[in-house]
Amino acid sequence: MGFVAILASARRLCNLTAIAISAVLFLLLYLLSSNARGRGSGGSSGGGFAYFNAGKPSSSAPKITEDIFNSTLGFEKILVVNLPSRTDRRDGIVLGAALSDLEIEFVDGVDGKLVPDKALPTSPDHDRLPDAVIGSWRGHMNAIQEVVRRNLSSALILEDDADWDVRIKTQLRDFALAAHALTQPLAGGGPARFADATYPGGLGDRAGLPASVPELAFDALPATVAPAHSPYGDGGWDVLWLGHCGMRFPEAADAALPKGRVVRAGDATVPQPRHLWTLTAPDGLRDGYANHTRVVHHARDGVCSLAYAVSRRGARRLLHALGLRDLRAAFDIELRWFCDAAGGRAYHPCLAVQPALFHIHLRAGPKASNSDISDHGAGHQHAVTRLVRYSVRMNAEALADGRADLADLVDQWPDAE
Repeated sequence: MGFVAILASARRLCNLTAIAISAVLFLLLYLLSSNARGRGSGGSSGGGFAYFNAGKPSSSAPKITEDIFNSTLGFEKILVVNLPSRTDRRDGIVLGAALSDLEIEFVDGVDGKLVPDKALPTSPDHDRLPDAVIGSWRGHMNAIQEVVRRNLSSALILEDDADWDVRIKTQLRDFALAAHALTQPLAGGGPARFADATYPGGLGDRAGLPASVPELAFDALPATVAPAHSPYGDGGWDVLWLGHCGMRFPEAADAALPKGRVVRAGDATVPQPRHLWTLTAPDGLRDGYANHTRVVHHARDGVCSLAYAVSRRGARRLLHALGLRDLRAAFDIELRWFCDAAGGRAYHPCLAVQPALFHIHLRAGPKASNSDISDHGAGHQHAVTRLVRYSVRMNAEALADGRADLADLVDQWPDAE
């Protein structure tokens, strides 16, 4: 081989080496960038803070529960219902989602005055509901319709004044593990058996079921079949009612509802009983359980539709039951009847949690801004979010400043000394 040929070969080798090095560097940069964006870890936003991703599932938890730490909390989408005119609320929830490293999409709310009578599924035996109630109902139905139209596997639907703890992902991971215990078959093969002998519900033959309420300790949950499609369980739920103003536990008289509960004692994210609040008195949680207890159970008598997740099946059932059948009450009451199997309705599996994981944020300013449905009176108020200890909205300034330690944030409801 001549000198020219050797030189040409050397140049080709150098070029190939340079290309290979460049490819490796590009791959490394891509992987680093993906790691910063992926699975809700969120780079410069809230996901970079330890408390947003603290307590990730151990190897003993189903691997699919890791999806709860992504930017949609393990659901396919997060949808927010918002009246376009309420730019204040859109600003607030956009900031809260960004600081929490969550991806949200908006569904426009509706002015009830613009919904004609002929568009309402109302029987002639009662009058038209107030326009504000109709607008709220139609906004939620638009979100549910969107889930059905896009054939989403699941979606979390939020109202635009929702707030949550900076530890929401860990809280939802714990909720998911409780949901598995209540709705997933026990491990071991053979015919499907459940830890809660009263599950599934329905109005069929319930003879032989236990008279007492089955309670499962969160720290000693039974082994169940790992879900394959959703971190919250496969096929065992239509609705997860995660944000509300009050909820009751199913009782023996509720023939159609499963009675099982998962009790999480010593949950530091739950305020002390003196701070608990509900619209559904008496308060079964405060009166029946010890300090710092959270309970996951089947929904009953829910009030307020601040945050709820729907499965694909659940969204289709809701669109039919609440969108096409007689509209007799506000959306949250219609949702209650759907979950309670009330008034001759079929049983639909709905899970709830007390205290709720999402709560209403009341911003500083005029009380009239609190609702577009009901009158909250005159005067002004200080900002507050009930029952959420380390609220994202109440700590927005600190989070935006990049304060990375929980000790740098404000606990709204600290324990008494």
